[in-house]
Amino acid sequence: MKKFGLGCMRLPLVDKNDPTSVNHEIFCEMVDTFLEHGFTYFDTAYMYHKNASEIVVREGLVKRHPRESFLLADKLPLISVKAEGDPERLFNEQLEKTGAGYFDYYLLHNVNTNSLFRANKYGCFDFVKQKKEEGLIKHLGFSYHDSAELLDKILTDHPEFEFVQIQLNYLDYDSISVQSRKCYETIVKHGRRVWVMEPVKGGMLANPYEEVKELLKAHNPDASPSAWALRFAASHEAVDMVLSGMSSMEQLMENIALFENFVPLTEEEKAVLAKASEMINAKTAIPCTGCAYCVPHCPMNIPIPTYFSLYNAAAAYQRMPNQMAYYTNFKRTHGQASACIACGACTTDCPQHIDIPGFMKKVAEMFEN
Repeated sequence: MKKFGLGCMRLPLVDKNDPTSVNHEIFCEMVDTFLEHGFTYFDTAYMYHKNASEIVVREGLVKRHPRESFLLADKLPLISVKAEGDPERLFNEQLEKTGAGYFDYYLLHNVNTNSLFRANKYGCFDFVKQKKEEGLIKHLGFSYHDSAELLDKILTDHPEFEFVQIQLNYLDYDSISVQSRKCYETIVKHGRRVWVMEPVKGGMLANPYEEVKELLKAHNPDASPSAWALRFAASHEAVDMVLSGMSSMEQLMENIALFENFVPLTEEEKAVLAKASEMINAKTAIPCTGCAYCVPHCPMNIPIPTYFSLYNAAAAYQRMPNQMAYYTNFKRTHGQASACIACGACTTDCPQHIDIPGFMKKVAEMFEN
């Protein structure tokens, strides 16, 4: 298995405002090219593309290529486990939607303090072990968004898990909230392997501020900002898989070229990225990656990641007329920021631990006053 995986979370769309409108033709071309270059790992999840990703994978990958020619990872959505029998129901639905027959890699999705309670209450740990014994799961892992301290306890209590998927990028490496470095070191201490998600932080590191681009270009004129970010993640010794959600053939080909001839970061290059991290953190108001895990919980239909993105752009570049126009368009069909009732439902599964209601007040102040 090569170190690079195709994440099916940010696939090319026909309509950029409809996450279910995946461009089947381009996706099939991406799948074929990915496999032709010897890469085999595909990652999907129940909620990706508004619950359409697994079906897209079935049509573009599973139906078109021999089952033994690829590795498929899927995840049990703990956010949707709310009653006895839900793990079995959801797992069977995923098998049907993907048409895969079995999962090469299967993860408990977004394990944190809150979801861990649900996982224990409804027997999710025993459930996935049973499915592995039945041969429907080949390798067990979980994706994780919480403290290194809790991670240490989980790995101690559950030796059955072979790998942990964490958010690891140069911007979050020493973050107090995300704790990328501490989580990585905890996994290594337990002798498990590391899978990386968000290596470019939801696209933020693929298109950073101009000052950051100039810094990176000065040290390597031929490397894109995303290549820098991917090399940072993959240069860690315990990392076996780096996932990237790509929305075009151009992005795919760039990443394939990077991993076919992978060169780890030098110490000098690591120092450059540390400086880049300082520069980005100084200008980023809200550390949202756009995963949209918060959106289904909002009773006011507020497009939270969209508003945060507009706020960050306005705060960093003072492009108020453009951002105001986008905000005005969105609030015609969605709840405006001031409609937030601070119920806190959105914060439960936020991987970045953002005070969403608090920042929503700032969005309202910027765009509505």
